Amino acid sequence: MTQLHLNLFLHDTGHHEASWRLPESDPHGHLSIAYHERLARTAEAALFDSVFLADAPVLWGHVGRRPSGTLEPTVLLTALARATSRIGLIATASTTYNEPFNLARRFSSLDHVSGGRAGWNIVTTAGDEAARNFGLEGQPAHVDRYERADEFLTVAKKLWDSWDDDAIVADKDRGVHAEAARVRAIDHEGPHFRVRGPLNVPRSPQAYPLLVQAGSSENGRGFAARHAEAVFTAQQTLARAQAFYADLKRRAAAAGRDPDHVKILPGLVPVIGSTEAEALAAEAELDRLILAEGALEQLAGLLRVPRDSLALDRELPADLPSEDEIEGAKSRYTLVVELARSERLTVRQLIGRLGGGRGHKTFAGTPEQVADTIERWFTSGAADGFNIMPAVLPSGLEAFAEHVVPILRRRGLFRTEYTGSTLREHYGLPRPANQFALTPV
Repeated sequence: MTQLHLNLFLHDTGHHEASWRLPESDPHGHLSIAYHERLARTAEAALFDSVFLADAPVLWGHVGRRPSGTLEPTVLLTALARATSRIGLIATASTTYNEPFNLARRFSSLDHVSGGRAGWNIVTTAGDEAARNFGLEGQPAHVDRYERADEFLTVAKKLWDSWDDDAIVADKDRGVHAEAARVRAIDHEGPHFRVRGPLNVPRSPQAYPLLVQAGSSENGRGFAARHAEAVFTAQQTLARAQAFYADLKRRAAAAGRDPDHVKILPGLVPVIGSTEAEALAAEAELDRLILAEGALEQLAGLLRVPRDSLALDRELPADLPSEDEIEGAKSRYTLVVELARSERLTVRQLIGRLGGGRGHKTFAGTPEQVADTIERWFTSGAADGFNIMPAVLPSGLEAFAEHVVPILRRRGLFRTEYTGSTLREHYGLPRPANQFALTPV
């Protein structure tokens, strides 16, 4: 029986924006390696495929509203590589505000240090604030960011392939450490990059990090179909998740790829209680702690409307911009507007929904109800697994690992042991062939 995949999305005190205000929460945990080690070890003990860290080259949100400032993810995951032995380690990095050589080297190094457990969540970074940290007045156009990302990944793959797997011979008798013919310059020249190469790190255990993508716009889906091996996506309903799943698998096949080699993992924000009433009460308490004024500012920024055009106890204004007018996070903008319109939510209700998971599906219920939701989506063509986003950390993760995972195992839906040692093996994906490799002599 095909089994599902589970990724843990680590996010300071939890994905609910008010989670840090709970008595149990450590508001300084996001800067603590011991805190992250505890979370990663809990996920590994539960046999999760991977842990994931989001990132952006900008201070997120309003610094007064929740823990802000994050450790650089590849640095943090390098530390977690020494605290764990099997779980995958996925870091976010931008193709808009990095250079291919440095980033290819960083991920190859993480793959070596972790013994083949590295993954790269490829983002193009929306928002003018990030752009201004790199000498720009505003963000590059959406289509331009994706064109740069395409070439960026082409260069990175060339660099990872600039060493053959058997380049290092370490022949002490001949005095030859590596066969020079098996290490090559790439001499890439394109619209965005000129890179000589070779990479200064030999080919890593996985050859490439697992390639992950999270954009669901038209450009994002095209990029994912060409390159991604795992896709993180925000989907509110089963029907929309099924449509996204079918569309992306079809696009992957049209791009000449095996659709089974593109794993689709919708985000799920579970709030778990021993009874449904207990779970709903916990969710309501979190929502009560949201500071509405700050949330209004954030929502107005996402919607590109003046703050005073949003009234807490009314629905969204009728005259919002179209997706074509949005140069930032197009798919998230559309998801939020469609959620509000379809359920006729007031702005206050919408803030509560977004405060729980920023547009990802939130679900409050018993372990059995959470497992039922996961099974229904997995078996009905909506997901290959899930990006688990606990509303509160560490308690939400511990509850999921202790109470939901055993149910999934009893139903034959999730592994009882790791059968591989690399992240690609966890996801059932092949190791990439070297595009430049010489025929063995």
